Amino acid sequence: MVFTQMMARNLHTRLADQIGLRIVGGEITPGDPLPSELRICDMMGVSRTAVREAIRVLVGKGLLESKPKSGTRVREPENWNHLDPDVLRWRLEVTEVDSYLQKLFQLRFAVEPTASALAASVAGPADVERIREAFDRMRSAATEEAFVDADLDFHRSIYVATHNEFFWPVAQMFALALRASFRIGAKGGHRKRAIEEHGALMEAIAGGEPENAHGAALKLLGNAANDLVQLVGHDPFRTAATARGPALAPRRPAGASRSRPKRRGQT
Repeated sequence: MVFTQMMARNLHTRLADQIGLRIVGGEITPGDPLPSELRICDMMGVSRTAVREAIRVLVGKGLLESKPKSGTRVREPENWNHLDPDVLRWRLEVTEVDSYLQKLFQLRFAVEPTASALAASVAGPADVERIREAFDRMRSAATEEAFVDADLDFHRSIYVATHNEFFWPVAQMFALALRASFRIGAKGGHRKRAIEEHGALMEAIAGGEPENAHGAALKLLGNAANDLVQLVGHDPFRTAATARGPALAPRRPAGASRSRPKRRGQT
């Protein structure tokens, strides 16, 4: 009985995965109706129960909407839950690399310096210790994969150190989205400089220096973007889309601040 239930759950999960990937990949476009339940059963060789559960999952992720008279239709992408791990994974599978890198770095430039400055203002000793532990693993990493894992933990720890739960989903998203770009970046010969930049960011956060943390994050991101340009052999950030908007180049870091706000646990 338990085995049968597990198989049923796996079946509707696989079905949701297949349909979701086709939606995100554009094979089923916004406004398009899904085939009837019976038609999907015939096409996929599954039960109506599995179809209904898969549709329920995709409705929960914002990809589909079901109405009594119009049936089940694909929603516009702005209604999708793009922070959902499955939706993000589907997006990564169907998005070409240049577009993926461009959008990812646009988001990182928008939020990471602010998260770093906030972490410098409110992080407690345990937060700093987590960031420092990840940094130490970056320095001692013997393989590219170990370096990437430590780098991801470093940045995730900064988001957690903001003590702002609205930043935490971004950290969870980056745990998946950043891995691909970090793997590209880890292949270059820039690791020594990258470690120094991560160290400067860590020390600014540990020292309670928001402006320095903001500037260190901008510098780190700017050089990381430049490294990717060198590694992929062209500039993925200078596409037609970016030509119509601001470039990804970071702003000049703000001047260093010597003031140290009160930290968590201090009076």
